[in-house]
Amino acid sequence: MDSINLLTMILTIVLVIMLVLLAILGIMYMSSKMKKKPNNTAEQSNTENTRINKKLKTYKVESVMDFMEFDTVVDNMISQKDGKRYIMVVECQGINYDLMSEVEKNSVEAGFIQFLNTIRHPIQIYTQTRTVNLESSLQTYRTRMKDIELEFQKEQMKYNQMLRSGNYTQEQLNKELFELTKQKNLYDYGKDIIYNTEKMSLNKNVLNKKYYIVIPYFVEELGEDNHYDKIEQRNMAFSELYTRAQSVVRTLSVCGINGKVLNSNELVELLYVAYNRDEAEVFGLDKALKAGYDELYSTAPDVIEKQMKTLDKEIEQEGMERAKEKILQARTEKEKALQEKQQNKRDLIDELAKLIIQENSQAVGDDIAEEAIRQIEKEKMESEGGTKENVQEKKTKRGRKPRTVSK
Repeated sequence: MDSINLLTMILTIVLVIMLVLLAILGIMYMSSKMKKKPNNTAEQSNTENTRINKKLKTYKVESVMDFMEFDTVVDNMISQKDGKRYIMVVECQGINYDLMSEVEKNSVEAGFIQFLNTIRHPIQIYTQTRTVNLESSLQTYRTRMKDIELEFQKEQMKYNQMLRSGNYTQEQLNKELFELTKQKNLYDYGKDIIYNTEKMSLNKNVLNKKYYIVIPYFVEELGEDNHYDKIEQRNMAFSELYTRAQSVVRTLSVCGINGKVLNSNELVELLYVAYNRDEAEVFGLDKALKAGYDELYSTAPDVIEKQMKTLDKEIEQEGMERAKEKILQARTEKEKALQEKQQNKRDLIDELAKLIIQENSQAVGDDIAEEAIRQIEKEKMESEGGTKENVQEKKTKRGRKPRTVSK
């Protein structure tokens, strides 16, 4: 009994201790929770103060050139870091390496190895993907097609005139028909090009890749103790960069790659596309400049001056058309005279032969001369068919007077 009572007392003491511990833990938990609430309130007040301060913050207006990676474009170079670095760009034309034979591929690789071995300065290869704008090409095609259509109409009128006149040989007609067919094929081919180009222009995914080699030059290369001003530094940078660029162009030509140094306008276009990729697809640099983006205002030209320019243009165009028409007419008349001379070739030969016989009648004898003349006239009548009077009548129809030979 004593042992049981002892165990009961021990268990009771343990339970009391556990209850006390649980009570202490509960009090500590409640106290920690009460402490967190004021902290959250302080944090919220700090957040609200920060928002108010952000709203009241003033922003400083800075120039957009501060965010550009270049200062200006001058002398076919891009100036950077306040004239401490200059860049010249070489545009390269790509080649179809995958379509080459093994011998051609080996030649290109050997040339490229030679190009890498000749480099004594840092370079950067830059690729720019542009959306092809076919509107300018379409305008050029349409302008050219007007001239081709005009030439085709002239050839057609000339051929129809030759058919109606009946004064041309079949060989001449065939020659003119060949020219007319050639002009018609050119006209049809031009129309097909315009139609296919217009269909391609509807596709906005026509892309073109351009490849560039960027060549830098640092003014530090002149030395730490150089006493040149900025203009002299720029001139020396241009000389050095142009020499490096020409060296790159020559070594790349061994690989079959054609290259050229970009001028200032082309550099501006390169930067414009790089910074305005989306706008450049719709509104190119040339249109942006024509729209006057770099002008504060524009004035319209005088109305009378505008009409005079239009009138001068019409006079020039009509003068060109009239000159072409008269040249074509002169050629037609000259060809007609040539044809008439060809038709009268036999008569001229016979008349010349008679004159030669008459001039030498004393040497050969009058009887022989008269007999020779009669033979000429007889052969002429047999070739043309009919009597002597018919021959003379045919000559009269041709507009030539028959010559009589004095005996």
